Amino acid sequence: MGHKIVTFGELMLRFSKEDKKRLSQGKMFCGNYGGSEANVAVSLAMQGDDVEYVTRLPDTQMGRGGTMKLSELGVGTRHIIYGGDRIGVYYFEEAAALRNSSVTYDRAGSAYYFLQPGMIDWHHVLKDAQVLQVSGITAAISQPAADATFEALDVAEELGLTISFDINYRKNLWRYDGAQPRETLCRMMERADVMFGDVIEYEFITGHEKIPFKALTPDYDMNLPAYEAWYEELHARFPRCRKMMIGMRNQISSSHHTLTGLLWADGRMYNGPIVDIPEVVDPMGVGDAFVGGFLHALRQCPDDNQRIIDYSLAAASLKNTIAGDFNLSTEDEILEVMNDNYRIHDVKIYE
Repeated sequence: MGHKIVTFGELMLRFSKEDKKRLSQGKMFCGNYGGSEANVAVSLAMQGDDVEYVTRLPDTQMGRGGTMKLSELGVGTRHIIYGGDRIGVYYFEEAAALRNSSVTYDRAGSAYYFLQPGMIDWHHVLKDAQVLQVSGITAAISQPAADATFEALDVAEELGLTISFDINYRKNLWRYDGAQPRETLCRMMERADVMFGDVIEYEFITGHEKIPFKALTPDYDMNLPAYEAWYEELHARFPRCRKMMIGMRNQISSSHHTLTGLLWADGRMYNGPIVDIPEVVDPMGVGDAFVGGFLHALRQCPDDNQRIIDYSLAAASLKNTIAGDFNLSTEDEILEVMNDNYRIHDVKIYE
């Protein structure tokens, strides 16, 4: 087994309007690349990890442009395959005051949508890897893409890799005939060694009513015993999973959020601080930054669970200050925020 981390999913183009305009306003869109597993890969590369991203893209300027962008950021792209006619797209409308953000997908018929089992030589891709990272999105696009995801999980299990899974439940994506999101996600969770999700996703999976998180300030009193009981229930249902993370966000206003996370590992729960983020620049990809920070910290200090959750939370907090889907924070920048008690007010904003 090697030391590389492999992430697998769909790379997309994201389009938004400037200055918090509605998608129906103005004449110009701003575009950039993104997608959950690509976001994780970029985050890991920025922190200095050896990471490879696997997907299927069209052999077009848009598809090749996505590969070039990932390569520029240090992500390995040699196992990306090409075919099909179009790249998946999503439109993001930013929140403003009382108006919530919204996402509109245009992914049907994309190159990844038509991915089939057997197209990717997973034994070759994973032969020198240590971790395979996938999410629920990889199985939500189409039935063949779901089958290809389980093919990857089978090989990862055969080779003894750590399987990392982000629930990433997106109800608007599960539209193909015969789609069974809860059942499919549970099958994936049963294979996971480490797992991520927010309270809404865990509620969807278990039917356990989510525990409210309404922090307005960092001194909010969380109901930690209730979360511990929930974790015990989750561990009993998914006993293979060694470490489980729950992320929580309270949106006080469109640009003022609080954020925290909990980690269950080795039979006990670890909680990170509540971070006050008064000037959110872009909330997209925050969960992916959690995952990227976690996988990096897991490699650096596998037995220090408190440090793992603290570092992961610092990485996710920083992502809120960065425009676009990618977390362009280095390990040193994340450690600076973590060691400075999560004070992110003066962090540089990257465009």
